[in-house]
Amino acid sequence: MGTHVIKLPDVGEGVAEAELVEWNVEVGDVVAEDDIIGAVMTDKATVEIPSPVQGTISWLGAEIGDTVIVGADLIKLDVIGEGNSDEVSEEEVTPEIAAQPAEAASVAAPPTAASTPTAATLPAGQALAKSDGGKVLASPAVRKRGQFLNLDLSQFKGTGPNGIITHEDLDRHLLSMKGSGAAVAMTPYDKPQGAETTEVKVIGLRRKIAEQMSRAKSRIPHITYVEEIDVTELEGLRQNLNGSREEGQPKLSLLPFLMRAMVMAIEDQPGLNAHYDDENGIIHQHKSINIGIAAQTDNGLMVPVVRDVQKLGLWRSAAEVSRLAQAARDNTAKREELTGSTITITSLGKMGGIVTTPVINHPEVAIIGVNKMETKPVWDGEKFVPRQTMNLSSSFDHRVVDGWDAAVFVQRIKSLLEKPLLIFS
Repeated sequence: MGTHVIKLPDVGEGVAEAELVEWNVEVGDVVAEDDIIGAVMTDKATVEIPSPVQGTISWLGAEIGDTVIVGADLIKLDVIGEGNSDEVSEEEVTPEIAAQPAEAASVAAPPTAASTPTAATLPAGQALAKSDGGKVLASPAVRKRGQFLNLDLSQFKGTGPNGIITHEDLDRHLLSMKGSGAAVAMTPYDKPQGAETTEVKVIGLRRKIAEQMSRAKSRIPHITYVEEIDVTELEGLRQNLNGSREEGQPKLSLLPFLMRAMVMAIEDQPGLNAHYDDENGIIHQHKSINIGIAAQTDNGLMVPVVRDVQKLGLWRSAAEVSRLAQAARDNTAKREELTGSTITITSLGKMGGIVTTPVINHPEVAIIGVNKMETKPVWDGEKFVPRQTMNLSSSFDHRVVDGWDAAVFVQRIKSLLEKPLLIFS
């Protein structure tokens, strides 16, 4: 019998790590060649990992929610033949920690602060890493928590796959510090004593959303501009076009009209179709208008991207929105279909409320929020008449977009939607 090691493959150009979101096997399971053993997620795209050989699962290298480095050992199988690894079984190896005296941990001097772990404060099996100038391996959430607790992560040796520092490593360090009597910073969350709780681990797409929202709100000073739009004429035009559409053409919603209006508004203000590199202080204005359409799915919020909208007509825009939304719901959207947006539309449809405060999709500088449509009486100078209206709630990065420019942009969209024939001019 031999051992076959499956490493995390390259899951996309420029991707160095991925989050494990699913195991389809357990230790002891027998798998055939090409069986799907698990799945990882990166950039909101889920990638299934097949087994290249037949064998019995002997080791799983990560837990759900762990971040795994590309090239790290992911799974091991017992196979007939030599396999692809020269390692011996765990039973034939005596762990080094077992040969160390139990009193060894008491030799080091007591710690004086919670920020730097020592050999005395680390649990058995977690050695103190020596700083070699290399990159600290930790997820963004662990890094943020370490910064909050004033911990020097370069002094930790992670117990996760390939040496990744995990939340559990931080927890163990904090518990050891409490036992030593040293001052310990409070963790971001202390579980209420005696409370009945259900713990739900934040993994996969939910974690990606959390990280993206935290990044956007912590780094971008938002300004939100709300304007009412009279869409009575637009709704009449939309219904007429839907009534006469050709076979195979999708049904028109409001979104394709809004997308066309945004393209025309961006022609006047190209700075709104941009990314802001706040690390280097550079605004990247994009020629291609790639509009992200925030879509709610059973797995959470996803943002499929309609590319080169400036080249698409009304019907083609509608077809792309429909196709991408379905792919997002079916979890079949490709990585390139979920990345690369330059400006975003968000809409909750009938649940859209009167006003929202959309969060910008970092590093973009603008997001257009669509609120629900309603019929209400409007004074026309002589009498009240029923008109269909809705609000646009739009947020802008106030570091690079002034309030005046935001207002001009939204007012241009408003004028086009209220006189929709201008969209075709």
